[in-house]
Amino acid sequence: MPDDLQALEEAVRALPDNLPLRRQLAERLHAGERFDEALAHAEVISELAPGDGPALLLVARCLFEIGRYAEAGARYDAAVAADVRLADAALRERIRQAQLDPRARIRLVGGGPGADGVRAADAKPASPTGERPAITFADVGGLDDLKEKIRLRVLYPLKRPELYSAFGKKVGGGLLFYGPPGCGKTWLARATAGEAKLHFVAVGVEDVLDMWLGQSEKRLHDLFASARAQAPSVLFFDEVDALGGRRSALRHESYRTLVTQFLSELDGAGGGNAGVLVMGATNAPWDVDPAFRRPGRFGDVLFVPPPDLRARVEILKLKLVGKPQGEIDVAEVARRAEHYSGADLDHIVETACEAALVTSMRRGAVQPLATADLLAAAARVKPSTREWFSSAASFAKYSNQAGQYDEVLEYVNRHGLA
Repeated sequence: MPDDLQALEEAVRALPDNLPLRRQLAERLHAGERFDEALAHAEVISELAPGDGPALLLVARCLFEIGRYAEAGARYDAAVAADVRLADAALRERIRQAQLDPRARIRLVGGGPGADGVRAADAKPASPTGERPAITFADVGGLDDLKEKIRLRVLYPLKRPELYSAFGKKVGGGLLFYGPPGCGKTWLARATAGEAKLHFVAVGVEDVLDMWLGQSEKRLHDLFASARAQAPSVLFFDEVDALGGRRSALRHESYRTLVTQFLSELDGAGGGNAGVLVMGATNAPWDVDPAFRRPGRFGDVLFVPPPDLRARVEILKLKLVGKPQGEIDVAEVARRAEHYSGADLDHIVETACEAALVTSMRRGAVQPLATADLLAAAARVKPSTREWFSSAASFAKYSNQAGQYDEVLEYVNRHGLA
């Protein structure tokens, strides 16, 4: 790491509220293609200075680079709304094209496939390796109703297959988790596999998409074939909307072909999916092609809400492990953090640690975290879920013919988020 960049990072740690310093650091990290780190700092600026157009634009650029295209588009629009002079037609078009076809982001190294060129996508294995997760539902705080729904659909059929068979029910099928980002959808899927003691394969967009014609479909087929060979097993697709977007909104025929292949694999593709539980997670279920929600595919669509009070207490305790701390009323902090995601709670703890670190540097000794530090951090860190609920409420009110978003409406009305 260059000395000047390290010095800049140390300065930001010492003066976390100095936005010009943090902005300079974020821009340097972005220029160095350290996009995740740049995003973290740009997000802090946006939280401390809502409506800061340049910070929002930097967030959009970082999100685009790490493949979170829908969020990148939303942040770009927010940046332009804050300051129209920030409009960047080229960036907006790149984001739009990537949303239509994520494969547009894959770059080519060299001249082409074969001896004279190496594809960037080839640097990764065609099929991700699986695991048997050690975590179970005991490691998931709260969400008791949701856990029971999963037990009914997954665990009980595995334990008493003869009873389910008597009613024409098979082991397998599909579950789709949706909800605000950072609320533990992936963690819950992994815990489900751990609870059932099943082989678990997590699939990201990059594990499927390939810029060469027909290769994405082949990768997808190989993933399902491997899961069938290792049944009973769990095949988990994160950001499933990126692979199964609405075909009516897609302009690229190759991408529509991939969606069709995905649907075919969910139906068994001639080999059957007995013993294969296909799980998916998305922040934007309204962007998923409706055909995915038919029975036998992702027939069960489950809402994963922000952690409840008990879960927030457990998350905060976990995040505080190993931190210097005095007497902390974790329950009081959790009560003040309603609607905060697990990622937001992590941000609260990190923000409190930064403040305590500055105090420690001034005093020349370690200043343990106190309740006041965490409450001050909670007041500064705003719940990221509110933006999601704002969008979700619109879909729940006006595009809810089948009642899919009833749980969202209930949550929004019960907590006064409408």
